Amino acid sequence: MPQPSEDQLKAQYAEIAVLAGQLAHEIKNPLSTISLNMELLREDLANTPETPQTRRGQERIDRVRRECQRLEGLLNDFLSFARAQAGRMEAVDMNQMIEELLQFFHPQAEAAQVEVVQLLDPFVPAVAIDREQMRASVLNLLINSVQAMPDGGRISVRTRRIGENLVLDLIDTGAGMDAQTISQIFDPFFSTKRGGSGLGLPAAKKIIETHGGTIRVQSEVGRGTQITIELPPALEGPKLLEQRR
Repeated sequence: MPQPSEDQLKAQYAEIAVLAGQLAHEIKNPLSTISLNMELLREDLANTPETPQTRRGQERIDRVRRECQRLEGLLNDFLSFARAQAGRMEAVDMNQMIEELLQFFHPQAEAAQVEVVQLLDPFVPAVAIDREQMRASVLNLLINSVQAMPDGGRISVRTRRIGENLVLDLIDTGAGMDAQTISQIFDPFFSTKRGGSGLGLPAAKKIIETHGGTIRVQSEVGRGTQITIELPPALEGPKLLEQRR
C-alpha cells in the first residue's frame, strides 16, 4: 500500500486541526454556560441562611467552577496550539520587542522575587515574524521560567548574533530538568506542573519553527535552564539596523 505524500499528510493534518478547533469551540460554549450558572447558583446560596447543607452546596459549586476554569484553560491552550502558525509577517526589531515585553512582564517577575537581566546586543539583525505570535511564545517561556523558581531567582534575557541569524537566550536559575524531562517537554500534553495542559511549549516550538527558526533546551537539575531560539534575518534587516544605530 503506497504511503501518503508529504503534501497529503499536511492536508490531512490541516483538516484535523480545523475539525479539532471547531470541536473545542463547541465544547467551550456550553462550558462557559455551566460556569456562569454555577456562579449565579452560588450567589443564590449566599443569600440564604447558612446551614451545613448550604455550606456543602457551596463547596460543590466551587469544585465544579474550578473544574470549568481548568477545562476552559485547557481548551484555550489547545486552540492556541492548533492555530500555531505564522500569520502577518513583518520585519521586527527583536530587541525593541523584548524590551516592551519585559516591561509588561516586570510586575509578575517582581511579585515572584525574580530578577530579570537584559543583555541585548544592539547589532543583531531584524527578523521577519508574526509579532503577536512570537511575543506570546516568548512570554509563555518566561512564565515557565518564573514557575521553575518558586523561591525567586534570576532570568537573563540575551540577544546575540550567529552568522546572519538572531539568537535569543532565556537563562534561568530555576530547578532545572533531567535528560528524560528535556526529551519530552515539547511533546503535546506532557507537563511537569499539576494541572498544566502540556500545550504551551509545543505551541511555542511550532510557532518558532513556522518562522524558519529553531528552539533548543539545555538544563541541569538544581542549576537552571537555558532556552535558545534562533531565527533567520528579515530581508529588510540591514536597513532597519542602520536606522536603529
